[in-house]
Amino acid sequence: MSDRLTEKAISSGNTSSETQVTGRSGGRTAPVLDDVDQAILAALTEDGRMSIRALADRLHISRTNAYSRLERLLGEQVITGFGARIDPRQAGLGTSAYIMITIEQTSWRTMAERLGKIPYVDHVALVGGDFDVLLLVRAPDNTSLRDVVLDRLQAIEGVRNTRTWLIFEERPGDTLRG
Repeated sequence: MSDRLTEKAISSGNTSSETQVTGRSGGRTAPVLDDVDQAILAALTEDGRMSIRALADRLHISRTNAYSRLERLLGEQVITGFGARIDPRQAGLGTSAYIMITIEQTSWRTMAERLGKIPYVDHVALVGGDFDVLLLVRAPDNTSLRDVVLDRLQAIEGVRNTRTWLIFEERPGDTLRG
């Protein structure tokens, strides 16, 4: 399948990441990023404290170009913030688990916010398949994880059942390298 720029973008000469790209299947949901944008994301993922000057030097582009691209990526919410990567175990969260939840179909909108406010819930995702919601929970110990699953999750109206998988070991992926 090949993508094509919208007629409006072609006629205006606009090929930046804000351009809507459409294809045969109804369109892409992600902005189009060129090689320099991808290199900026990879460099900042590796070192989010990197200065504009260091970023420009590393990518062999001008500081003005690096600054304007960074501002655009921030403005378009491709980059949503900067933060530290923390080792959960070293931070006192020694028990991690994925929890799949089956819910009543009409309860997702009201439930999503509640799930994200439960202590130790690191990530909430609506998924397709045998279950409806996937949680990543990082707790200090098994007792705290049990509390999340049995006392908090199963007490929420609309939760039909849960299934928990303990994480024995994990390694970060490299999202920006294809």
